[in-house]
Amino acid sequence: MKQKKMGGWSVFVNGCVWAILLLALFGDSLASAPEFDPYKVLGVSRHASQAEIKKVYKRLAREWHPDKNKSPGAEDMFIKITKSYEILSNEERRANYDRFGQMDENQNFARAPQGFRHFHDSFYFDESFFHFPRTSRDFTESKHLLHFNQYMNEVLPDSFKRPYLIKITSEWCFTCIHIEPVWKDTVLELEPLGIGIGVVDIGYERQLANHLGAHRTPSILGLINGKVTFFHYSVAREHLRQFVESLLPQKLVEKVTDTSYLEFLNSWREENKPRVMMFDVASNIPLLYKLTAFAYKDYVRFGYVDMGLTETSQVVQSFNINTYAPTMLLFKENTEKPADVIQARGMKKQIIDEFVSNNRFLLVPRLVNQKLFDELCPVKQFHRRRKYCVLLVTGEGEQFVSVNEAFFDFASSNTKEVLRFAYVYQRKQQPLCDTLLKKDDTTPPQVIVLERRSAAGRVLYRTVTGGWNGSDDDKHRLHELLELLQRDPSYLTHDAMLPELNNEFASMFLIQWINTAYDYVSQFYFDLLYSNWREMMPVLSLIFSALFILFGTVIIQAFSDSGEEKPAKQKTTDSPKTAESSPGPESTSSRPPKKNFVEVTELTDITYMSNLVRLKPGHINVVLILTDASKQVLLRKFAKEVYSFSGSQTLHYSFLNVDKHSQWMDSLMESAPDARPSDCLDEEEEEEDTTSNKSDYTGHVLALNGHKKYFCLFRPVFTGEEAECSRWSDEDGSTAAPSKPSRSRSSSRQKATTLEIHHKLDRLGLWMERLMEGTLPRHYVPAWPGLDTITPQK
Repeated sequence: MKQKKMGGWSVFVNGCVWAILLLALFGDSLASAPEFDPYKVLGVSRHASQAEIKKVYKRLAREWHPDKNKSPGAEDMFIKITKSYEILSNEERRANYDRFGQMDENQNFARAPQGFRHFHDSFYFDESFFHFPRTSRDFTESKHLLHFNQYMNEVLPDSFKRPYLIKITSEWCFTCIHIEPVWKDTVLELEPLGIGIGVVDIGYERQLANHLGAHRTPSILGLINGKVTFFHYSVAREHLRQFVESLLPQKLVEKVTDTSYLEFLNSWREENKPRVMMFDVASNIPLLYKLTAFAYKDYVRFGYVDMGLTETSQVVQSFNINTYAPTMLLFKENTEKPADVIQARGMKKQIIDEFVSNNRFLLVPRLVNQKLFDELCPVKQFHRRRKYCVLLVTGEGEQFVSVNEAFFDFASSNTKEVLRFAYVYQRKQQPLCDTLLKKDDTTPPQVIVLERRSAAGRVLYRTVTGGWNGSDDDKHRLHELLELLQRDPSYLTHDAMLPELNNEFASMFLIQWINTAYDYVSQFYFDLLYSNWREMMPVLSLIFSALFILFGTVIIQAFSDSGEEKPAKQKTTDSPKTAESSPGPESTSSRPPKKNFVEVTELTDITYMSNLVRLKPGHINVVLILTDASKQVLLRKFAKEVYSFSGSQTLHYSFLNVDKHSQWMDSLMESAPDARPSDCLDEEEEEEDTTSNKSDYTGHVLALNGHKKYFCLFRPVFTGEEAECSRWSDEDGSTAAPSKPSRSRSSSRQKATTLEIHHKLDRLGLWMERLMEGTLPRHYVPAWPGLDTITPQK
């Protein structure tokens, strides 16, 4: 009995212990864990607009910024404010929070950490013993967080000036903890050099992570020139530095020695860029110098001299370089004397950037593209910020050498801020030179002073009278013009719209295509090499699907073509087959042609009934009117224009020789008076007794519907000395009729002489499109005139 009591008491004690444990584990957490509410953190209502949220966020961010607020909880509060703004500023995340009470899938900012912390507090466990992370992100990492819009609008364009190192992470990525110290040290080392740093939280920025192709954490990638490259090696500071350095182009900086420095300096004319040489005692080119060269690759050419080599002693002595400190020399047109020099033991990025930026143009650069023109001669914005561009239009021959040197000497002695000197080669910038020289009808060399008024290309300019031969008189006239211009800006009297400049350094299309193809192939190779098969399955599936569709289409087309092929029959001259290539770009069709030729049949007394009078309902016969003399030329042009419409099953093509049936067209036009403009009818009534006004129907095209007894009319393009009424066509039906021609033009009804006859059908393709659309006017006839017995009614 006593044993039973003891057993019952034991069960009771065990139950109490478990109840206490459950209360300690869950009760305290559920009762006291405060729920994270971004609306409460920012102090806004749930119906607050984006403008209100942004205004409150800026105020709270200034108040709780750790650099300004030194209270112990300032950093945590600042992170909460940032997190709250990240949620409420994004409509999708805000909607998810309003509906489900969380920020993203499996991303509960406050509940899980709080409950986990209370679990440890209840059992006196030290969180540091297990090395669990804090969910609050460091402030140094928070300032590098990237959003999708920020990446697309800021980071991506900036990657063409400097490389970016981006880390993909998430809130509960335990592997990310191990690389965090290395990442921080790398950021502290590379960020002062000018490398962009970014952090993407895959939990909050799933769209950006998918755009970058990052599907797992942690991942590190590099971004340069808009291209993403993943880091696939062990995470070490030296490896990350080498990875960033490998992203830069290989031939960014040229190594200069005693044998190559003169060639390096003298090539400024071909590349149209200043030259910068850096002297330092290091076998490898410093990363800071490579980054500067990448940022200014469009403006300046960079070289590096290793002063520790014996092969560079001559160039070091030539410029009297101090070997105890790094030195940078910048050369422009004068290769014997540097235009600017800096020397310091600790080269800082800001100093180098300012040094290169202030000297990124030659003293007299050549305008080689529109970008250089826009920067060298900016558009006028304010009256006090006028900038005049003094432009020399010259050539490349030896006869222009002295002229160009004289212009350079003049520019060297006039270094005012409001003046920018430049020159262009007429052969390479022909449209620009033609626009500036056409009013004065002058030839190079000429000096033109211009001021840009709009980004669209509008300029005010004036040409220096007398041309430019480089004499003292020319320099004096130019100097007087510039002095007068600064006192009276209205002295620029000519106005013009300049075309966009040609890019003289643009590579050929084939080279661009090869480079693009190489980038795609290399990217695919690295993805295949370093990605697992699960990630590659969508890409492989897409490739094999495309190949299957391609080969399936080819096989089906081959069988269908072999089944439709029939032995070709030789046609007589009455039924010629005209072969032509694919049609021009203005011709379109709803069905592609099945043959590589257009079959055109002649309308005779034998084929007239079957091809017109007894034509099936819904079918149309397109008939070309020609003569014996124009037969071959017009048939070739006709076949080319209607080729793309030959796939239609309801269209048939014929031609009518008016030399054989001269009165058929007159009978048809008299049966449908509305087919002629009224002024032409009046003129014919006045001249009906004369025999010299016989109409020339060569080049006319008729679309005949034999069942419904109507036709649409195409009149040929005016090609020379024709009456104005002969230029009228169904295409112009929506416009006003042409003006009545004078009697003096009545004698000009004859064949065109100024242009070739095949130009009569130049607009036939557009007319065929309107025919297929059904928008052409229709002229109805009571009956079709016959070809055998024609009795026109006068």
